[in-house]
Amino acid sequence: MARTPVRHRRFSVFPAAATLRPLAAAVCLTLMAFAAGATAPAANDPVREVNTFIGSKDDGNTFPGASAPFGLIQVSPIGEHYTGWRYDDPKIRGFGHSFISGAGCWEQGGQLSVLPTTGAIGPGQRFDTKASKSFDHKAYGSAYSHDGEVGEAGYYKVRLTGEAAGPIDAEATALTRAAAERYTFPAGAKQGTILVNTGQANERHLVVGSTVDVVGDRAVEGRITTKSFCGGQQYTTWFRMEFDRPFASHGTWDETGGHPGGKSSMQGDTRPHGAWFTFDTGKDRAVTAISAISHVDIEGARRNLREEGSRGGKPLAFDAMRKQAQDAWRKELNSVRVTGGSDDDRTVFYTALYHSLLQPLTGSDSDGRYRGYDTRIHKAEGWTYYEYFSLWDTYRSQNQLLAMLRPQRARDIGQSLLKIHEQNGWLPRWGYANFDSNVMTGDPVTPFMVDLWRFGALDGREQQAYAALRENAYGLPPALVRSQGRAGNPSYLKDGFVQYDRAFPAKSMDVDPHHGGSSTLEYALGDCALSQMAQALGKSDDAATLRERGRNWTKVWDQNATDPELGFRGFPRPRIDGGAFYAETDGSYNPRSQHGFHEGTAWQYQWLTQQDVPGVVAAMGGAEQAGKRLDAFFAYDALLADPAGAARKQWVVGPYSYYNQYRYNPNNEPDLHSPWMYTLIGQPWKTATVLRAAQTLFTNAPNGVTGNDDLGTMSAWYLFSAIGLYPAVPGTGELLLHAPRFEQVEMDLGNGKTLRIQAPGASGQGVQYVQGASFDGKAQDKVWLDWSALRGGGTLRFELGAQPAANGWGTQAAALPVSACAAPK
Repeated sequence: MARTPVRHRRFSVFPAAATLRPLAAAVCLTLMAFAAGATAPAANDPVREVNTFIGSKDDGNTFPGASAPFGLIQVSPIGEHYTGWRYDDPKIRGFGHSFISGAGCWEQGGQLSVLPTTGAIGPGQRFDTKASKSFDHKAYGSAYSHDGEVGEAGYYKVRLTGEAAGPIDAEATALTRAAAERYTFPAGAKQGTILVNTGQANERHLVVGSTVDVVGDRAVEGRITTKSFCGGQQYTTWFRMEFDRPFASHGTWDETGGHPGGKSSMQGDTRPHGAWFTFDTGKDRAVTAISAISHVDIEGARRNLREEGSRGGKPLAFDAMRKQAQDAWRKELNSVRVTGGSDDDRTVFYTALYHSLLQPLTGSDSDGRYRGYDTRIHKAEGWTYYEYFSLWDTYRSQNQLLAMLRPQRARDIGQSLLKIHEQNGWLPRWGYANFDSNVMTGDPVTPFMVDLWRFGALDGREQQAYAALRENAYGLPPALVRSQGRAGNPSYLKDGFVQYDRAFPAKSMDVDPHHGGSSTLEYALGDCALSQMAQALGKSDDAATLRERGRNWTKVWDQNATDPELGFRGFPRPRIDGGAFYAETDGSYNPRSQHGFHEGTAWQYQWLTQQDVPGVVAAMGGAEQAGKRLDAFFAYDALLADPAGAARKQWVVGPYSYYNQYRYNPNNEPDLHSPWMYTLIGQPWKTATVLRAAQTLFTNAPNGVTGNDDLGTMSAWYLFSAIGLYPAVPGTGELLLHAPRFEQVEMDLGNGKTLRIQAPGASGQGVQYVQGASFDGKAQDKVWLDWSALRGGGTLRFELGAQPAANGWGTQAAALPVSACAAPK
């Protein structure tokens, strides 16, 4: 049959670092011959410029397989890594059908593990029907080759090399609610078998129970219940898979072994379970499987497959689905167009955009039904319900990017959160499937939703959203509501701080008092954001109270806390019940300690005060001392001398090296905005230096994402850093300006308007500084533009130079934004 185009993935080789090892060799970019009638893609086709392997190594935790934008279903390999896949995993255990991208927790998908094989099934055979352990995908997983492996937007291909009969080519593509796999068995093999494993998923994703039902001679369906995400509660995925031709034989397996001809089976208690389907491959070597999943019920999976995976009552041909999938991605990716930069620059940029547009995931079926947080079935009519909200991460960058580029999706995201509030009884923190996992701490939903409001995504729902956010900011969820909410509110509302209490009872893994210092800072940031919404809605009393609470960072600021090595005085320090500052058993306190701070230290969290820059500058001893502290934090002198080398050596290096650190952590969220603290104190040229250094950590290689990508957060951060804008202060709608990486960026804003960002001579090869800026031809002396001005489109133009501007662009007090929650003068 006709061959599909094969592309060998190209990677760049970059300097070695302790945790960022380069590939042994780079492979060249090659386009192979197309089938008759096929046409070559246009030059600079963004679909081909995406490299889905970026982030799939060194705990970036992305997946390389196929997904649609914001898709419900994904098809990607499963290996031994705890999140599902790592680029150097030795074997592919199967191709799972549900993944989230870049999260740091275990148990995040991989259900419905499917693998093709030529192995014989029967007593004493490779798949021994008398021994259930032979059906364990840890045992039967296949070796594979990266040679010829393809990872593009909407398409994945890999060669399985572990079969004695010869290699098997596996391909995958996906639409929003349906996906396709094509398995091409080796020449000479008279039969091929597809294993459908419902009893196993990702390495640490526990399958509690499953059912399998063989339907006719070419379909299988069932359900898989898993306990997921950092030990979260159970949820169910229903599935249906149809093959493009009848199978010759089939069977099921369970803990007692294999059962040839078995048609219906169910298992629980994490026991082995699945089905096999054997096809005659003597004449037609390829078998295509079309699948769909649903979080609602089996009828939802059937309907999703029927409406998105079929055409004319027959399963959609693989190549037809691939074209449809990649056309959808082409439309999405072409909404942002860059000029300039190297091939690697473009690949890193478009892959970051791709990763930013993968989630949240579609939660409603093709008929609009979805399973709510009350476990009941609801219907989204005329809009899309979304699931999987990593709010602690995404509120800092990815949320604002979607609000800018995809306003309608942002509206549906906002409505989804309000429906969660209605059906759950409280707003979520880390919403997984149809429950709140409560993972992470602080109050991320407040800045997340206030920014949605500021960017226009809550128009018509402002009052409903404010009521839900106010309830969260002023109260506690009922005991029987799973969400933890602001569990530190009793002490916070009374004394202005969340007490540090490691023994505080939690509803799940995380709870705010376990990290009282950072939770106080997160609450204060959220309060400041909410105060702006309150003021705009005419709720003046609330606004004044919340604005004052926005300065509660001062309640955990110990002016006497001192870094013993560098001598800086004044740091955040957690307080315990009763108000005393936390101390070690010997009475000391070191701001490099992790105690009281979630995934960080006081050094990183001291900058989570961007809502009150004058206040924190004063607390640090004035602008000069604040600048020196930033210089120490970023190793600024080392960055000037060697941006790439210093970023890899001086900053926090390992993705989970959170603790006992005093330097910038580019791998984690709490200090992502801190490069722009230079801008906010009137030193924007130093922001430029830090950003160029940080951008060297994003490369065209499997380890080319710094830290976990966290559902597109790091990728969105990179995009903002590359285009010259950043939303550093939640709730303000202010986008801070800095030197772009590309000569021109055109961004379609989803409302018929286009924002053009021009920077003649821009290059990522060295540090460049803003000499001046203009917007629609008018000089832009201020270091920020408001979204209310940008949302109508226009042209933002930068003048760049090799040295900081002689005229001191952005250094004068009048050029800086007014802090939203600074103390009144």
